Amino acid sequence: MQLPPYRYEDVHFVDSTKSVWNYSFFQQQDLDDFKDGIFINAYKCFGAHPTIVLNTAGYYFSVWAPNATYISIVGNFNQWNENAHPLFVRLDKSGIWEGFIPHLPKGELYKFHIVGYEGLVLKKGDPFAWFWELRPHTASITWDLEYHWKDGTWMADRKMRNSLSAPWSVYEVHLGSWMKPDPSDEESFHTYGYLADRLVGYVKEMGFTHVELMPVAEFPYDGSWGYQGTGYFAPTSRFGNPQDFMYLVDRFHQEGIGVIMDWVPAHFPYDEHGLYRFDGTNTYEYADYRKGFHPDWNSYIFNYARGEVRSFLLSNAHFWMEHYHIDGLRVDAVSSMLKLNYSRKEGEWEPNEFGGDGNIEAIEFIKLFNTTLYKRFEGIQTIAEEATDWPGVSKPIYAGGLGFGMKWMMGWMHDTLKYFKTDPFYRSNIQDQLTFSIMYYYDENFMLPLSHDEVVHGKSPMIYKMPGNEKEKFAGLRSLYGYMYTHPGGKLLFMGNEFGSTTEWNYKTELPWGLLQYPVHAGLQQYVKALNELLVSEPALYEKQFDTGGFEWVDLQHRSESVIVYRRKTTANEKDLVIILNLTPVARFGWEIVVYGKSAWKQILTSDDQRFGGDGVADNQVIKCELIDKNSDHYKIKLDLPALSIVVLK
Repeated sequence: MQLPPYRYEDVHFVDSTKSVWNYSFFQQQDLDDFKDGIFINAYKCFGAHPTIVLNTAGYYFSVWAPNATYISIVGNFNQWNENAHPLFVRLDKSGIWEGFIPHLPKGELYKFHIVGYEGLVLKKGDPFAWFWELRPHTASITWDLEYHWKDGTWMADRKMRNSLSAPWSVYEVHLGSWMKPDPSDEESFHTYGYLADRLVGYVKEMGFTHVELMPVAEFPYDGSWGYQGTGYFAPTSRFGNPQDFMYLVDRFHQEGIGVIMDWVPAHFPYDEHGLYRFDGTNTYEYADYRKGFHPDWNSYIFNYARGEVRSFLLSNAHFWMEHYHIDGLRVDAVSSMLKLNYSRKEGEWEPNEFGGDGNIEAIEFIKLFNTTLYKRFEGIQTIAEEATDWPGVSKPIYAGGLGFGMKWMMGWMHDTLKYFKTDPFYRSNIQDQLTFSIMYYYDENFMLPLSHDEVVHGKSPMIYKMPGNEKEKFAGLRSLYGYMYTHPGGKLLFMGNEFGSTTEWNYKTELPWGLLQYPVHAGLQQYVKALNELLVSEPALYEKQFDTGGFEWVDLQHRSESVIVYRRKTTANEKDLVIILNLTPVARFGWEIVVYGKSAWKQILTSDDQRFGGDGVADNQVIKCELIDKNSDHYKIKLDLPALSIVVLK
């Protein structure tokens, strides 16, 4: 890591007769930016940094604790003696404490011993630590970030691969439970290196364009899935060290796969070694618990009004992009950041200065987050998990938006699952549930998520959301996935969804890979692979995925039969696709559709293909096409529609 030039400052020890030379990374502009909430490189100054002072190697430490009265570094190297290595508070009232410990090597455990407000004694991990002890231990570890990257080709092409006019097929992964060395032992984990071989190869083989990693920043409790983090600048030590995680990202990039990381700036837990009441006061969180406490997750909310806290979060986002080559951040729980009344009853929240329910500081932070990231890192994307009707989440800031690249389309997910859960006999009554998404689709740049949240807490795995017998369940799930992949927008599937896991996701165990011995599960997996291949090979499915000119309804008039037809369009209409959904368990032979522009069509995919577990009753090798209006260039085509299926024509 390239360190800034150091300088010496004359500061005074507790005994004013002593004078020590203290090393500092901070320039005056850094201090000003930190206080103003725009210090995007705070990680270059805060934390523990290997360096050389007066020809002596060691580590420089700095921490922000404005209400502390004494801070020292403790660890095994000094027998946890709080008097051995004190830090020195800067005299500029910045609240920053710093100091240099000579001869301290890489790999040493350390914590901040803090005497805080009203004499409260605390032992805190380093908020900027690059590496942490394996839980349940909670010390930070001195480390470096040296790594030789081999992903130059990906980084050079990333702007094209991550474009909003490029295909997006995201495989969402929880690293601890994708696969385990011992499936019966919830404490066993594969290493980042093993995952670089097995997971990268699997994602490549399946044809996903991106992988989304559920939070990998260090977290103390496995059951939080990473969403209650304490080590914001460190990949979890469950699977290895920072360089091991860099290697995993590097391998994904070498295979042409983008890496998105879940990022959680909405809240943090109350673990005693973490950010909560860091110096004995509400340092990182709002002091007013009507804003500062999160009732849903029993956690604490960042004080976005405080410049130092904004700088912490901004620099954290920039850190993952710079040092780990992360291609995108999926920002968790954006709705809870935006709304002062999120999950709060009347009387439990206070309106903003304009009488509204928006958290003005959080809104401005989000805009700053997006502005600075897109300005600094070419070819990245930010993706909001935002479940309300907040306007312009993925619109540019200059147009009144929040500036995200994409937004999860939660409405599509809820409506689609409700439709496909319904007995096909009654689907004709709720067809609008399926088609309504196009009415508001172009309000945002949407990603369609079938995420981990849909297969936990009694919601059932995807396959058991489908009605009918086993054959009909698999046919229904194939048609659902086909509908998702041919609907405009990015796509996201949680691990296990691709082969029809028969159990809800459990973070303690690995996915039920043994199901792949059964043809119906193996066939579904091959079908998802085929959908990924279709997505990246057909420009109609991605070139205009956020453009109103990329989609057109062809036939919505056969509600009683639950047959729906639409067209995905490109700049060259010879590459257009026509998609037919038959969403009842009744095969329809000789079905007629009127299309325009082309006199010859071929079937390029059907979910009923026998290699996917279907019956193969309608191969449509020859599709009859009859001119019905020469002036308007309209044709009637006739084909067979398998039961509970999707057919794609080109």
